[in-house]
Formats: sequence, C-alpha cells, structure tokens
Amino acid sequence: MLSAIGWGGLAAASLLIGYFIGTLLDNIPESLILGMGLASGGAVNIAFLTAVFISNLPEGAAGSINLEAAGYTRQRIFWMWVILILVSTASAGLGYIAISWIPAFDGLFAQAFAAGAMLTMLADAMMPEAFEHGGGLVGLFTVLGFLAGAILSVLA
Repeated sequence: MLSAIGWGGLAAASLLIGYFIGTLLDNIPESLILGMGLASGGAVNIAFLTAVFISNLPEGAAGSINLEAAGYTRQRIFWMWVILILVSTASAGLGYIAISWIPAFDGLFAQAFAAGAMLTMLADAMMPEAFEHGGGLVGLFTVLGFLAGAILSVLA
C-alpha cells in the first residue's frame, strides 16, 4: 500500500488524522464540561468559554492552513471541521445529560483530560511549527495566553 501512495501521501494522511484526533480529544472533554455547566447552574463559566475560544481559534486556523498546504481541498477541510463540531455538540448534550445521571460527576476528570489533550496537541503539532514560522515571540505569547486563561479562571 505504501508504494501506491508514497511517503508524501502517507505524511499528508497522517497530518489529517493527527489534527482530527488531536482536536477531537481536545473538544470532547471541553464540550462535556460546557454541557455539565449548563445543567448544573444554567450558566456557562465565561472564563472557561473564553479560554476554549482563545485556544481553539488559532488551533483551527493553523490546522486548516497546514492541511491546505499538504494538499487537502478546502471542501475536505471544511467537512472535517463540520464533523468535529457535530461531535462536540453531541458531547455537550451528553455532558448535560450525564450530570443528571451521575450527580457526583463534577467534571474534574474531563477537565484534566482536556488539559492534557490540549498540551499534547500544542507540544506535538502547534509549538514546533509556531517556533519555526514565528520566531522567539511565540514563547512570550504562549505565556501571555496561559496567563490570560489563569487570570480569567481566578476572577470567575
């Protein structure tokens, strides 16, 4: 099979699968937490929602740019994101329902899993490329982003 697609095709396929699985592992716990927040108090934690948005926006943009550079069509990239949005929406619904099924489930495990998935995605895919293309300021903006998330969490 490798001879039919070549190393370049294998690398491009791995890139798509890597972004898809990495984003999926990041989005599912985040969505579960959002759903649980709605079910338990009726309001979404603004700090958490802001942190999710701030982290997912560059992640999605960078992933899309890299996939397009690897030869994927915009249509294929679009449908990958649509599938991820649908899975995330279903996960939020599951989080909403799970809190009534399991009252003691407070979401700490899901938060820890989401944080680990996000750090893995950053360390494996995002940061090396960011340093390659962005230079030394990448570290500063990474710390500022983390600081903004920490401040929002403390203020909430």
